[in-house]
Amino acid sequence: HYELQIIASVEEVKKVVHLVLHAIALILGIIGIDAAFKYHNESSIANLYSLHSWLGIGIIVLYGIQWIYGFVVFFYPGGAAGLRRESLPWHVVVGLFVYILAVANAAIGFLEKLTFLESSGLAKYGAEAYLVNFTAIVTTLYGALVIFTVFSKAPQDDDFSYSAI
Repeated sequence: HYELQIIASVEEVKKVVHLVLHAIALILGIIGIDAAFKYHNESSIANLYSLHSWLGIGIIVLYGIQWIYGFVVFFYPGGAAGLRRESLPWHVVVGLFVYILAVANAAIGFLEKLTFLESSGLAKYGAEAYLVNFTAIVTTLYGALVIFTVFSKAPQDDDFSYSAI
């Protein structure tokens, strides 16, 4: 009985950490979009003219909806057990979809920035170009690693294996 209480409390802590980390990410995403608008306005650059910016707005809106839905259904006030059970697979799939979109949009953003830099005189094979491309590759590989981690299965306890006495 005591072990079940410990497991339940560990799950609650994991849920709160998940909720808080995603809230921080959502806030930082909103701050980032606000900073982009401010920079564009101060530099007399048009807003929302590229695929990267359109996707960015859409992704942050989807992320916000996903967070609000998760908060209401899984945390406070919390949906009925049946609703939570039926929602969980969809919550995971939509979360992964939004994450994949965000990683892809980051790659598009690196490409857009590099194109602007090169059109303003940056050498195509200069150190800055290599840095941007390297950063984009690392971001993409990290994104893939996260997805592989989500799909990997945790080791299962084997009741019939050897253990310490």
